[in-house]
Amino acid sequence: MHEYPLTQKIIKIAEKYALEHKADHVSKINLVIGNDSGVLADSILLYFEIIAENTICENAEIVIERVKPLLKCKKCGQYFERKPFSFSCTFKDCGGDGEPTEIGREFYVKSIEIE
Repeated sequence: MHEYPLTQKIIKIAEKYALEHKADHVSKINLVIGNDSGVLADSILLYFEIIAENTICENAEIVIERVKPLLKCKKCGQYFERKPFSFSCTFKDCGGDGEPTEIGREFYVKSIEIE
């Protein structure tokens, strides 16, 4: 059920962007959703259709890009894909100790197309 407020926020972001650029309509919203984010893409699509009704986002296309979550190594600063049961850096010469500084950047509005 947490997709409902997420969808409301997506619409607010798109509306703000469109108004700042003096657009009449949002035609497309590109989202990135991580495979392990817990966000249900189908729910976003369903709620969007309902919430966007009678807004400048009505009938906008939602494109969802699914991504694997990434960790950022505390030692070398590189982003890497986690191996099962491990948080250690996967870069060959790093030897990171398994304490990432960031976990995931896996739910965001990638771009908005307006008319």
